Amino acid sequence: MGIGDYYKILKVNRDATNEDLKKSYKNLAMKWHPDKNNQYPLRKQEFEAKFKKISEAYDVLSDPKKRQIYDLYGEYPINSNRIGEENGDGSNLKEDVAVDVVESCLVCTLEELYKGCRKKVNIIRTVPDEFGKLKCIEEILKIDIKPGWKKGTKITFPGKGNQQPGSPPSDLIFVVNERPHSSFKRDGNDLVMIQKILLLESLVGKTLNLRTLDGRDLTIEVTDIVKPGDELVVPDEGMPVAKELNKKGNLRIKFDVMFPSRLTTHQKHDLRMILFDADDN
Repeated sequence: MGIGDYYKILKVNRDATNEDLKKSYKNLAMKWHPDKNNQYPLRKQEFEAKFKKISEAYDVLSDPKKRQIYDLYGEYPINSNRIGEENGDGSNLKEDVAVDVVESCLVCTLEELYKGCRKKVNIIRTVPDEFGKLKCIEEILKIDIKPGWKKGTKITFPGKGNQQPGSPPSDLIFVVNERPHSSFKRDGNDLVMIQKILLLESLVGKTLNLRTLDGRDLTIEVTDIVKPGDELVVPDEGMPVAKELNKKGNLRIKFDVMFPSRLTTHQKHDLRMILFDADDN
């Protein structure tokens, strides 16, 4: 396979889904396919090289097992030892591939980081067989996600990484990453959400019905006048604090006041009278 970051080559994030991969590959293949770029005959080799890298990247990342190996070791296929070859002077040549601590991304939803969960991860790693040659073995690891863990949290499995002949196995480290949520964004231990409200609702009040990350229905009465950019803080409805039992951050609701696109003359007159009366009071 070619050298390079396959995710960058396909212009996708490391947590890209199969649909993301297909869409990006299709767009890039159409752009760089040599048969579709005859208008640039002098750049034929460039198009061929680009298309080859794009195809290699998609071939690996679209295959779950190949992608897992690539994510764990940064390459596919894995380089193996060349044992038993001879130098020019007849001595044996042994080339070991050095493997440091291996880090792999562990993508979690915001719900999983809120409630905690157990994730099962299938890993493939290289170890020497009884003859000292490398082989791949599969293993399922169980990872207990604690409530309140943040992006960047590391979980270490000692001795679960690659192993070279004559050396102890390296450690395998999973680094927590957070999948974007449709409603909430995390800010430390707080949860932040954008709430759109009509101009009328910002003046007369509104009842908000929200669904929390653990599935509870939360009712919040907004009674004060809301100005653009205002923020309502709901205590203890944020993320759990991982190191402090039964403590949570806050839920911060940021209001986006939607103004009407137009008003009739009559509406403007009525609104002017109402607001003038309010100012007088």
